[in-house]
Amino acid sequence: MKRLLIISPYFPPTNAADMQRVRMSLPYFHDLGYSVEVVAVYPKFSNMPVDILLNEAIPPFVTIHYVDALNAQFTSKIGLGSIALRSFQYYKKYVNGLLSRQKFDLIYFSTTQYPLCVLGAYWKKRFGVPYVIDVQDPWHTDYYQGKPKSQRPKKYWFSYRLNKWLEPRAMKNVDGLVSVSDTYIEDLRQRYPEIGNVPSATITFGAFAPDMDIAVKHAAEFPALLNPSYKNIMYIGRGGNDMQAALTKLFEGFKQGLQANHRLFSQLRLHFIGTSYAPNGQGIPTIQPLADSFGITEYVIEQTDRISYYHTLATLNLADGLFIPGSDSPGYTASKIYPYLLASKPLLAIFAEGSPALKVLNEYGVKDAYSFTEASAAAVMDFLRDVAAVKSAIRTYNGEAIEKYSAQNMAVLQCRLFDRVIKAGQNK
Repeated sequence: MKRLLIISPYFPPTNAADMQRVRMSLPYFHDLGYSVEVVAVYPKFSNMPVDILLNEAIPPFVTIHYVDALNAQFTSKIGLGSIALRSFQYYKKYVNGLLSRQKFDLIYFSTTQYPLCVLGAYWKKRFGVPYVIDVQDPWHTDYYQGKPKSQRPKKYWFSYRLNKWLEPRAMKNVDGLVSVSDTYIEDLRQRYPEIGNVPSATITFGAFAPDMDIAVKHAAEFPALLNPSYKNIMYIGRGGNDMQAALTKLFEGFKQGLQANHRLFSQLRLHFIGTSYAPNGQGIPTIQPLADSFGITEYVIEQTDRISYYHTLATLNLADGLFIPGSDSPGYTASKIYPYLLASKPLLAIFAEGSPALKVLNEYGVKDAYSFTEASAAAVMDFLRDVAAVKSAIRTYNGEAIEKYSAQNMAVLQCRLFDRVIKAGQNK
């Protein structure tokens, strides 16, 4: 049995998107030959929502270690809010102790809190343990360099320079890469020729069917967000200016639908929930202003506050139709597509040309998955009309795709990559 140490600052009951790959893989790693221990940050130090139900899917045989972090209430006053930076020294000290006492075959960083990944190079040098980085999003990127300041993330000046300095220290020594997108790996290989031959694998997030069972079981415990007097189309996830192209396609089709058949289309309500990562009550709407510019304010509801993961699943399950907007970045693949597919509801997805998400959606047999150029107003209108008229309320998908993109199969692919990394290290 090989021993795998996973670094995931956010972990249940903390509800954060970047820990979902680990959470959904844990039930399968043991049977695939890996004994797993996870090192996370105590939830009390996180500024993310807590969802106790997430613990229901964690296998009891997995050992979870917790480390401290500086209190954000105090560090935020000097602009230090990142949990990666607040927990860095605690991780270093705690894992030093673990590696001094126990033998691990591999360290796996599965998080978007990337500054912690530089510890991989440190632990490799000190303890001889290889490490893999899971590239769920770009770490250092020039994407926002040409954007107006109003469209850049908070503290962009600092984070851009920090990431530019830290990324090479982690990547030049990495032993393996996992990514949700071929593009992310290709960009890193071009930037760092030293890793041209390290094992890598493009592995999307998976569909974890037990989650929907948990959501349905607890559905009555969640506040209702949908008005049953209308036909509700739901998107739950982050907003942002990079999604304006997809949203524009939706709003153009909806507005033309209102003009063509006001009685039918006025029955629709377009919901956007959890669109900001800011603390509850502090989020800035990025979708409602666009809706206002189209003159469809009364039909669009944006709630910037996030809701829990299982509240999300239960709400998707109650919606009449679902919508997924993609980023204008071609490499972007939304991990959120799998919960949407589990809901088996009419689904409209609009992504940039070449997005890996379109490939997955097409394999599943999603009828209304379009690139920006394919998403005509007529196509969007047809989808909205069918939802308003309650046509084909339940969707069935390709069985082979369901198996291929299951969380269990994604765990198999990760372990194959781990095996390659460990073998490569033994052959050196």
